[in-house]
Amino acid sequence: MAMSNQTTEPAASATQSQLWRPMQVIVLSAVCLLVGVAVGYLLRGSAPSAGTPATAVQAASSSTPSGMSAPSSSQPAPSLDDLKRMADKKAEPLLAQLKTDPNNADTLNHLGMIYKTAHQFKEAEEYFQKSLQADPKNADVRTDLASCLYYSGDADGAIAQLKKVLTYDPNHSGALMNLGIIEYKSKNDVKDAIAAWEKLLKTNPDFDQKELVQHMIDQAKRAKDGTNPMGITKG
Repeated sequence: MAMSNQTTEPAASATQSQLWRPMQVIVLSAVCLLVGVAVGYLLRGSAPSAGTPATAVQAASSSTPSGMSAPSSSQPAPSLDDLKRMADKKAEPLLAQLKTDPNNADTLNHLGMIYKTAHQFKEAEEYFQKSLQADPKNADVRTDLASCLYYSGDADGAIAQLKKVLTYDPNHSGALMNLGIIEYKSKNDVKDAIAAWEKLLKTNPDFDQKELVQHMIDQAKRAKDGTNPMGITKG
């Protein structure tokens, strides 16, 4: 799955790292669109702010945290422990900033992004929650929190957070896309998934991947009508 701060299946793998944010797309094969959508196609929420090193909050478009060198083909992929150590190191200067400004929503969000990129979803959740305490109506951060909850296996919690985003930002593209994905993949709710995606297209006519969203809608409608070659349970 599009739930950028540019997706249950909580296993730590390359599929977890493919998180969307608006205008930053991971292209999926149409053949596995609806089967793999939830593990590879979530939109991210928070974009880097001005003056923030891009490597600190870059989207996780690979299995390696942003700003950290990916292993060569002759080297094994880093383990979760390796990623945790790298994230801890990367977080040090931001943690130092928190000592003098502990409720800085932006810094807390950046810390959440570092740990989210490193697949440390519980740590990321903690920082996103703290960021939201300081800035409770930040739709992007709450969308990222929902993604972490989803990857941690809490689909209901993720849905609740996305619906909360939509109470104060009803046209948020990431929340609408991710809500549809989680409703479809985790709750088998085809009707609500289609409704979220159709609203996304209606309220975001310039959405970067609108053709792909329409394709998902068409596929979901066929599943709802019983034409379901992929074997997904109807909602």
